[in-house]
Amino acid sequence: MRNYRKWVKKAGKGTRTEQATQRGDFLSSDLASNEQMLLQLFSHAPDLALRHLQIHSGEELLLVYLEDMVDKVSLNDQILRPLLYEIGSTSELFQITLPIGKVRSTRSWEKVEEALFDGNSVLFIEGHGSALVFQNQGWPQRQITEPQNESTLKGGHQGFVETASRNIALIRRYLPNRQLKIQQYIVGKRSRTEVSLLFLQDIVNPQFVTEIEDRVQQIDVDAMINSGELVEFIEDHPFTLFPQFLLTERPDSVASHLLQGRIALVVDRSPAVLIGPASFPVYFQSVDDYSTRWMIASFLRILRLFAFFIAISLPSLYIAMVSFHYEVIPLDLLISVGESREQVPFPPILEALLMEFPLEMLREAGLRLPAPIGQTIGVVGGIVIGQAAVQAGIVSNIMVIIVALTAIASFIVPDHDMASAIRLVRFPMMISAALFGMIGISIGLMILIAHLISLESLGMPYGTPNSPMRLQDWKDTWIRFPLWKMNKRPLSTDPKQGRRQQAASRKSGDR
Repeated sequence: MRNYRKWVKKAGKGTRTEQATQRGDFLSSDLASNEQMLLQLFSHAPDLALRHLQIHSGEELLLVYLEDMVDKVSLNDQILRPLLYEIGSTSELFQITLPIGKVRSTRSWEKVEEALFDGNSVLFIEGHGSALVFQNQGWPQRQITEPQNESTLKGGHQGFVETASRNIALIRRYLPNRQLKIQQYIVGKRSRTEVSLLFLQDIVNPQFVTEIEDRVQQIDVDAMINSGELVEFIEDHPFTLFPQFLLTERPDSVASHLLQGRIALVVDRSPAVLIGPASFPVYFQSVDDYSTRWMIASFLRILRLFAFFIAISLPSLYIAMVSFHYEVIPLDLLISVGESREQVPFPPILEALLMEFPLEMLREAGLRLPAPIGQTIGVVGGIVIGQAAVQAGIVSNIMVIIVALTAIASFIVPDHDMASAIRLVRFPMMISAALFGMIGISIGLMILIAHLISLESLGMPYGTPNSPMRLQDWKDTWIRFPLWKMNKRPLSTDPKQGRRQQAASRKSGDR
């Protein structure tokens, strides 16, 4: 326990408890001394409120809290009213049940400080060396709304907020089951961020829980602000572009992954929940896939996979064919490409970079500006720059089409972290194509696939169920079988309880 400034000076030596009280670690039984200590600890805290109360017996109390960190309604109705009108003496305080959430007693100044910063109210009692802590937090928070980055057509329209307790409540709405276990940790010496680990005990592999516990408990930082910072401390491979934890703001998505045998990490003050272990195909799946017909969902997943290869290889294919393998281009198309590039003074690789970098700048500018202006900048800026570049002879018409298709393909990927990784991967692919043509593209794709296969997420292979191959999990990977055909949970997560529903067979005309 940290040592506070000596504020009680007494001569002589006493017991260990008395010595701790003299150091200022423990509360004093004198109300004035406790008030003096509070003013020293919070000397530059103008929002500290101290309210002196006197009950029927004439005994004095001191209620302390931080303004705008407590719920004023519960403070007045559930704490102040009972203290002033219902309690006769201080001896009743430890016997009567106040209409408030949790009430606990503490003798430590460190616990008092933590309670105040957590938005609690603390009651000091004359003649008692302990204080009562009332849980009545009421800090500013926004209302539950639909997440902007994960909108859905048929799914729920509730998203997480910046309060961990409300986020856990949203998850419990989807999984009202006693097997849903929650373990809480405190990360950050200064921020004291609450990190909650959620899992279904009868389904999850215990190795995942043990592994994530060890990683979270080993974190020793000053502060933990958001979920993205937590990822960097617990991921398996910090030097790869590809994400190893899925971040989502949707409670229905979290519930779905928990039922598959994964774990979830809820970080207080962050609206994004971490899900792991995650494999590569998970980032191409959407909540809407389970709300639409299975054939349409399968088509959309294949379309996303196709878009992935377009986003990383289409500019490099253009560079390789124009620079090295123009003989594979049909004659009519080759003539059109030649006429388009007739006035362009740059090689294909430089032409591609001159279009890709402005596109990335427009994308980043659109994110940082207000929504109406950002959309205008993205559309108008892209059209104006593309048209002006073609008329100036800097790039060709074909190059503008290639860049536009690449941008559209990268937007199709549902996960933002995976889409960002794809945007960066295409640049080394373009350089490889400019140096070695189709051979360079082939080598680049082989390196990329080998890298994906070598990754792990909480010890689970990143390429599963494709590598290692698990045919049973293919029912819900790049295609989606009907839900009544998916009787077992994914083998990738190695769940303790493999079956999630009874085997069902349907024929045409059933039900």
